[in-house]
Amino acid sequence: MGTLKTSAEMLPLLPRLGFLLLVGWLAADTASAETSLCSSSPVNETAVCASVKSLPDRFVCYLSPSAVNNLSRDDALSLAHRITKNCQLDVTHRGINRERAPSFLTTEELQVASSLVSKFEHFTPAILRELGQVAVGLSVSDIENKISDEDLEESLPALGEVRGWNADQSSAIINKLLHSGYQISDGQSLAKLGSLVAGLSSSTLRSLPPEVILEAIKLPEFVQQLVTLPPALKRTFVEMVSSSVSHPAELVKRIPDALASYIPKALLVFEDEKPSIEDLNRKMWTREQAAMFFSDVIKTEPDFNRLSQSVLQGYTCAVANEIGTERVQQLAKAMKKKNVQLGEDQLSCLVKMVTLHGIPKDLDSYPKDLLLFLSPSDYAGTGSCKQYFASVGKANLDLLQRESSERKQLLLEALACLKISGTQVNEENAEILGHLVCDLGEEYIRGSGGSLLEQLSQCESFLPDQEEAIKSVISSGNTTFGPPSVWSASTLNELGGLIPVFDHSILQKIPKNALTLWLKNFAHDSPLSREQLATIVEEILPSRHKRASGCPDDKKITEAVLNDDLMPIMYTPEELRACLKNVSLENHLSQILTYAFSKEQLAVLKENLDQTYPDGYPDSLLSKLGLFINSATVEEIKRWRITSPNTLAFLLERLSKEKQATALIERYVALGNPLDATALKAIDRKHLCLLNATLLNMIDSNSLKLVSLNLSSCSQLTKDILYAKAKRAFSDQHNLPSYYTHIEPYLGGAPGVDLRALSKDNVNMTVYTLAKLRRDSLMSLTPAEVKGLLGVNLRDLVKWQNKAPIQEWVRTRKQAELDKLGIGLTGGTQEGYMIVVTPQFQPPSSSALGTVAMAAHLLPALLLSFLMTMALS
Repeated sequence: MGTLKTSAEMLPLLPRLGFLLLVGWLAADTASAETSLCSSSPVNETAVCASVKSLPDRFVCYLSPSAVNNLSRDDALSLAHRITKNCQLDVTHRGINRERAPSFLTTEELQVASSLVSKFEHFTPAILRELGQVAVGLSVSDIENKISDEDLEESLPALGEVRGWNADQSSAIINKLLHSGYQISDGQSLAKLGSLVAGLSSSTLRSLPPEVILEAIKLPEFVQQLVTLPPALKRTFVEMVSSSVSHPAELVKRIPDALASYIPKALLVFEDEKPSIEDLNRKMWTREQAAMFFSDVIKTEPDFNRLSQSVLQGYTCAVANEIGTERVQQLAKAMKKKNVQLGEDQLSCLVKMVTLHGIPKDLDSYPKDLLLFLSPSDYAGTGSCKQYFASVGKANLDLLQRESSERKQLLLEALACLKISGTQVNEENAEILGHLVCDLGEEYIRGSGGSLLEQLSQCESFLPDQEEAIKSVISSGNTTFGPPSVWSASTLNELGGLIPVFDHSILQKIPKNALTLWLKNFAHDSPLSREQLATIVEEILPSRHKRASGCPDDKKITEAVLNDDLMPIMYTPEELRACLKNVSLENHLSQILTYAFSKEQLAVLKENLDQTYPDGYPDSLLSKLGLFINSATVEEIKRWRITSPNTLAFLLERLSKEKQATALIERYVALGNPLDATALKAIDRKHLCLLNATLLNMIDSNSLKLVSLNLSSCSQLTKDILYAKAKRAFSDQHNLPSYYTHIEPYLGGAPGVDLRALSKDNVNMTVYTLAKLRRDSLMSLTPAEVKGLLGVNLRDLVKWQNKAPIQEWVRTRKQAELDKLGIGLTGGTQEGYMIVVTPQFQPPSSSALGTVAMAAHLLPALLLSFLMTMALS
C-alpha cells in the first residue's frame, strides 16, 4: 500500500467515519507488528490488523471494540493511558433522542472501555489510576465485587475525574463509599467526589450541613461537575443554597451558573438590595425567571446592548408603558442582535409598542418573529414582499397555531407574492417559503414532486393528508433520491426528518444493510424518538420468529452486548427471552431502555422484571422503568413502593393515562409522602387537574412560592382553592411589580373584588387571561375596569368580541359604555333596553325526565323575560 499522507492540522476536521477508515489503512501498513489488533471499517465491514503501538496517538480514539479483544493486561493498561491522554470526551448528550441519556459516550467508546477493563479480575488503586477515563467501562458488578472498600476510597481522586458515568455506575460507587464510612464533612470532601457527585441522592444531599454546600460551590473544579447533574439533584442544590442566604441578590451572586435556571422565580424578587448587571448576565435564566426582575433592570440600564440574551427574554408588557415607545424600539433592536426568543404574548405586546406611532422603515433591525404579527404591506417601507416572506420563513412559525386564520393567511399571501398560481413549487421558492412549506397542502406536495422533500424534512409534524402525499412522492421513485430499493445509509440520513412518515410499504423496500448501517452510524444524531427507531428495528428483524429452545452460544448477553445500542437487532423476542434467563437487568435498565426495542421485545424485558419483583417494584427500580411505565396496570401501580418526589416526577412525566396517574398520586400520598413543592412540580406538568379537593387542601400555601402551576384546564373548584392559597402565599409582595407575574396563573379563581383592585395596577393582562376568569367575576367588571386590566392589550378585545365568554360580557354591557373604550367594540345593549343575563345551569346527571322537569320549572320566568324585552323594544 502506498504511503498515506495526512496533515496533522486536518485531523481534527475529519469526520468519524474518515478516522475509522484511516485507522484501517494504517493498520494494513503495520500488519507485521508483534501484537495484532482487529479494527473494523463500518464502510466495508472488513477487518484489518495493526499494532496498537504503531498507531498514531490521535487514532487510538477511533478503535473499534474488536480491535482490543486480544490484548494482554499490560497492553490494555498502556492503551487506556493513551486513550485518557489523547481522546477528548464530547460532553454534549450524544446518541438517540433519549428521554434519559445514560452516558455521554458512544456505543463504540463504551464497548472499548468495557473490553479493556474486562482484562482484570481485581482493581487496585494503581490499576484504576492507570485506566483513567477507560474506568468508565466498569460494570456495577465490577464496582460491587472487584474493588475493596479501602481501594475505592483511595481511588476516589482518579474516579472523580472520569467523565461519562451513567446513573447506575455513579450511584453504585457513591453508595459503596458511604456504606464503607466515607464522610462528607466539609466542602473539600464533597468536591473530592468530582464527577461522581451525580450519584448522590437528594435525601443524602439534604442531610448535609448547608455550610458544606456553600464551601463546595466556591471551588471551580466542583462547579464544573454541576453542569451534568440530573435536574432533581440541581433543584436540591438550589434549595440548600437558597436556605442559607439572607436575600435574593446574595443568592444570585452565590449560585453557580449551571444551577441558576432552577431557582424558584419567587426568590428572584429584589427589593432594596439588587444584584449587579454582571451577575445577572452571567446566568442562563428561563423566560419566567427573567420576567421577575426585568422591570428593575430595564429602568436603570441605559444601554440595552449590555444585557444578555437570557435577561432580555424576560420582556413583559407591564414594562412597555413605563419606558416609552422609543426605548421599546431600542430594546427590540437589542433583542434582534442577541437573537432573543420571545413567546406569543410578548411579541404581540412588543409589536403594538414598536408600531404605536407608525410602522418603522427598518423592520429588518427587529426580531424576525415580530414579522409574524405584521403584514407584507407593513413591510413595504423596508423591502419587497419576497424579502418579507424570506424572513418569515426563517421565523418561529409555531408561535401561531397550526390551523389559525393568521397562519393560513400568511401562506396565501406568500403564494400570491411568489406568483405560484398552480400546485407546483420549485426549489428556489421552497427555500424562500422556509418553514411555511410545512403548511402546504397535499396537492402542493404531490404537484412539486421531490423539490419539497429537503424543506419538508425540517418540519416537526404533518397532517394525515400531507403524510399520504409524502409517501406517494417517495414511493414513486421520481426524486433525486431514486426508489427506496436503491437507498443507502447516507440517503436515509438526508431524509432523516421524513423517516417517521415511512410505513411498512416503504421500509420493506429499503435494503436491510442500509437500515442497519444507518442505525449504527447515523441514528446517534437523529431527532427520531426511540419508538420511531423501533419501527426500523422491526423491519430488520425476521418477520417469523422461531421458538428458541435455549440461548445460542453466540448470543450470550455480555457486558459488551448490554452496552450496545444495536442490541435490539441482535435478538428475536424468543431469543431474548431465552438469553435473559439468569441475567440481572436492574443495573443496566436505565441504559438498555433507551434502545430501540420493538413492542414484543419490550414485553419480554418486562416479563423478566415481573419475575424478579413479584411483590411490586421498589423506588430504586421505578426511576429506571422508562418504556415500561405506560404498560403498567392500576393494580400494579398500587403495589409500587414509591418514596421519592423525584421518582414521582419521572413517572408522571411518562404516564399518558389519567387512571394511571391518579393511582400513582394516590399511592404516593397514601405512603405518607407530602405534596410539597417538588411533588407539585411533578404533578403540574400534566396531572394537576386530577387532584381532588382533599388532596388540594393538603397543599401548604408556601409551596406555591417555589412552583408555577398551570390551572387553565382545571375545574372551577380547583381554581378557587388554589387561588386562595396563592393569594396567601404572595401577600407579602402585593405592592411589588412582580405580584401580578406570581398571581396571574391563579386568576381563574379570583373574585371580582380582587380583579377590580388589579385594574388599578397597570398589569396589562392579555385577553386570553381575561377570557379564563371566573364567569361571575368577569360579568361583574365594568368596561372601565376591563380597560384598566388590559392596558396596552385593550384593542385585542375586538378580536374576541364574538367568542365566549367575551361575547356574553359585551352583550350585557351598555353600548354607550363600550363606546367610551374607543376601540370600535359593538354588540352592547342600547339605551332603553333591559339587560337579561341568562342563568347558567349545570346539566343534570340523572334521567331525561329530570331535564324536562327543570325546563318546565324555568319556562314561566324565561317567557316573562322575553315578553318584557319585546314590550320595551
